[in-house]
Amino acid sequence: MTAVAFHFNVPERRDYACRLLRKALRAQARVVVSGEAHVLDDLDRQLWVFDPLEFVPHWRGREARALPARLARTPLLLLDEASPAQGHDVLVNLWPEVPEAHTQFERVIEIVGLGEDDRAAARQRWRRYAAAGCPIERHEVQG
Repeated sequence: MTAVAFHFNVPERRDYACRLLRKALRAQARVVVSGEAHVLDDLDRQLWVFDPLEFVPHWRGREARALPARLARTPLLLLDEASPAQGHDVLVNLWPEVPEAHTQFERVIEIVGLGEDDRAAARQRWRRYAAAGCPIERHEVQG
């Protein structure tokens, strides 16, 4: 069963995602991040510059099947489609809805900003995960 963690009250979703991905990398996790193309493009750019002393290896593409074989060990994938890749068992969902492929991951992380539209979409996702029987954790982000 896919475990879901909601991170609420995130002041800046992109910066929080960068810190979360750096932490995942340090823990040797393999993560797929999925969302709208413009959101992923922005995150891709930010991952190159947010920490001048540390590189966060990642690959930006449409789906996991398009990942070149020589890059199969890349720990972080930014994908338009929430498709699982070999060994990538965590999904960071940046879509406003629940991706169909969420059941193919061991864990899903939802990052929820301060805006009412984002919070309303998160409530809908929470209900969908709960209806599917997923165990859900709630984390309140402190400033």
